[in-house]
Amino acid sequence: MKHLKLIIAHDSSMHSNLPRPLVICGPSGSGKSTLITRLMENHPDKLGFAVSHTTRSPRPGELEGRHYHFTNEDSMKRAIDNGEFIETVSFSGNTYGSSFKAVEDVAEQGKIVVMDIDIEGVKQVKKTRLNPWYVFIKPPSLSVLRDRLVARKTENEKSLERRLLKAGEEIRYALESESFDKTIVNFEKEDSYKELREFVQKNIFKFNQ
Repeated sequence: MKHLKLIIAHDSSMHSNLPRPLVICGPSGSGKSTLITRLMENHPDKLGFAVSHTTRSPRPGELEGRHYHFTNEDSMKRAIDNGEFIETVSFSGNTYGSSFKAVEDVAEQGKIVVMDIDIEGVKQVKKTRLNPWYVFIKPPSLSVLRDRLVARKTENEKSLERRLLKAGEEIRYALESESFDKTIVNFEKEDSYKELREFVQKNIFKFNQ
């Protein structure tokens, strides 16, 4: 398959041929999507977002092909069985994943690939040769995260507690595993964006001019 051939080349020669991807990870409600969107809007000529797939339904305002590729469980399972995904994860009854083709689509434009994945996805990517930069977006506290999730009005009490439990696990992993090149505590979005932008300019743009 064409996209598999490309990603294998991308995978094995990342340092010499293509810039290292940027993986941004953080709990739901941490503000990572807002930061990614702003980063992409400010650097459309340099960065390209590898749109993930999900089997969950779109939330208000989410667009097909921009926020996610929305699919169903049967189609997702067939694609996974066919080896079309770099990483996949199941949460709250839904499956999420980053496809080889999503990365290919960005790489073919000559742009740096930006990926939004969770901790389980990070663990899977670390087993490949993609060698991306890893950034973790951390909420100030779980109580602040709870307030943000409640304000979003997309969770019931059960799903809220599930997300908070998962967030606690993600934060512990990020702090204890030393898997991330940068951790940004998202107290205030302007300061957090400045910190992310400076990291990207120093570690990614500087070596890919």
